[in-house]
Amino acid sequence: MKFDSDVVPEALARLRRIEGQLGGIIRMIDQGRDCEEVVHQLAAVGRAVDRVGLRLLTGQLKRCLADEEGARGNGYEEDKFQRLFLMLT
Repeated sequence: MKFDSDVVPEALARLRRIEGQLGGIIRMIDQGRDCEEVVHQLAAVGRAVDRVGLRLLTGQLKRCLADEEGARGNGYEEDKFQRLFLMLT
């Protein structure tokens, strides 16, 4: 299942920001920063990654629903989307 091109640029931009945030967390650990600060940043990164995943998946679902007949022919099944959504929750 390829991603809908409408959501890809936004998702990539967000993932690049997340990549920078991860670099910051690594520096925090290297610098011996407080555990609580590091954990807060890790939680923020986790939520950000989840939001990107949901945005990509909802973009696919939107495309699928707009072209229900084409969706069935391309292997887009309700249970597949449900499993993917559950992976992100």
